[in-house]
Amino acid sequence: MPCPHFTITITQRSKRQSAVAGAAYQSGEPLFSEYDQERKSYSEKKGIAYTEIMLPTNAPPEYADRATLWNSAEAVEKQWNAQLARRIVLTLPREVPIEQYPQMLRDFCNEHFVSKGMCVDFAIHNKNDGNPHAHIMLTLRGIDENGKWLPKSRKVYDIDENGERIKLPSGNWKSHKENIVDWNDQQYAEIWRHGWETITNDYLEKANRPERIDLRSFERQGIIDQAPTVHMGAAVTQMERRGIETVIGNLNRDIKNTNNLIRSVQKVIGSLRSWLSELFEKRKQLDNADKSLPELLLQYMDERKSERSEWSAYGKQNGTINDLKKVSSAICYLQNHNITSLETLDRLLQTANSKLTTIRNSMKSNERRMKEITNILGAFDTIERLSAIHDKYVKIGWKTAKEKYANAHQTELDEYNKAFRYLKKQGIDTSFNTDAYKGEYRTLERKCCEDKQELEAVQNEIMPLKEIRYYVSKVIPIDEPAELIEQAKPSISDKLKESKEKSKQNEQHKAETHKKRSDELE
Repeated sequence: MPCPHFTITITQRSKRQSAVAGAAYQSGEPLFSEYDQERKSYSEKKGIAYTEIMLPTNAPPEYADRATLWNSAEAVEKQWNAQLARRIVLTLPREVPIEQYPQMLRDFCNEHFVSKGMCVDFAIHNKNDGNPHAHIMLTLRGIDENGKWLPKSRKVYDIDENGERIKLPSGNWKSHKENIVDWNDQQYAEIWRHGWETITNDYLEKANRPERIDLRSFERQGIIDQAPTVHMGAAVTQMERRGIETVIGNLNRDIKNTNNLIRSVQKVIGSLRSWLSELFEKRKQLDNADKSLPELLLQYMDERKSERSEWSAYGKQNGTINDLKKVSSAICYLQNHNITSLETLDRLLQTANSKLTTIRNSMKSNERRMKEITNILGAFDTIERLSAIHDKYVKIGWKTAKEKYANAHQTELDEYNKAFRYLKKQGIDTSFNTDAYKGEYRTLERKCCEDKQELEAVQNEIMPLKEIRYYVSKVIPIDEPAELIEQAKPSISDKLKESKEKSKQNEQHKAETHKKRSDELE
């Protein structure tokens, strides 16, 4: 199944990030950064299958060179906290032939980025580990007709109802900034996600694959009974592939198993209730629909007995015994659950559905908290693992030495700061003891296990109803047209008679053919 992964981030100078370094990382090409006068090289990076730069009409031809493009994009940004580039990481479907990946990305980038005036630098990464994906870098400024970078915003003076400028007490005119381009509008994230979803599904269809992706959240898809899994990250993914179980991996497996179980139970309940609804609608046209369920099951036994009228004595006996066992079990089930009519059966299904919703809500709440605790503990582990590198960076007094150290350990420092900011957002001190979280996680794990057992009990409770529906459907064949409902279906004995008659006719035809040939030879 294609993985619906699509993330958007901004390369920011305030976080010591570099657009040139990002381009060097995703392309595997050593690039020299004019901003900090350093060579950015990730020669150890493996699995870079394809790279390409796409330019809008107004872009200078020299921007087709990766170093020129991103050094120019950085040079125009003067602020210490400038945003340098937009980055998108998306998964590529394994079900589509790999030679089609470049064209997929061209179609996507041309429609949503290049045609709007953005320069695009994309790379396909594929280490043949089952995780093909693409990195896309986008410029943030527009380009004028002379090939020059446009400003990101312009000053616009506010006016009153008379169309006059508004003067402030300070003597300045009241004004605000407006973006030159609207690429930073939040609505585009959803548009781009949907665009990639459409492109992917088109290529899956062309490849004659049944799979499809949906990049909307479960809530926006209307799937409220499924819990999303936890993003594992590269390190955890690699451990899982090597057969090493992780907390996140185990949690995801539990969530997936629970979602599958819920879908299975919902499907059975939905199918049974749909069948009952149709049966209630056609009730007036059916003579035996007002009978009790045990009576309908006994009628099924009688019909089965009549179908075996021409069987051997041994066959009749075995058939009757087998049917008696199944129907007796069904009647016992109905008695144990106090089900006598189709109405009481419908009430049982409604109760089971309500119970399912209650259990699922409990599990969703517990799983959501388990995900939060998993992320918190992961952030603690990151800080503990990288604290030595961070502490050394903080202690460096010289600016040049500090910048050099930061560039050499950019990935580790970014990871540390991300974990630190996450804990701060949660209101958690990095010196907090994690034992309390681990204890809470174990408690929630036990509750989820108990809820899952209740869920399995609901499944076991309603499964026999599938057999009962089959027996009743044989007696009340509601799928047939109304005018044919009262007519009996061809019995097994009728089919046997028809088969014998056909066999007799074939033998007669062969005999006549043989006689005719014999006469011709004489």
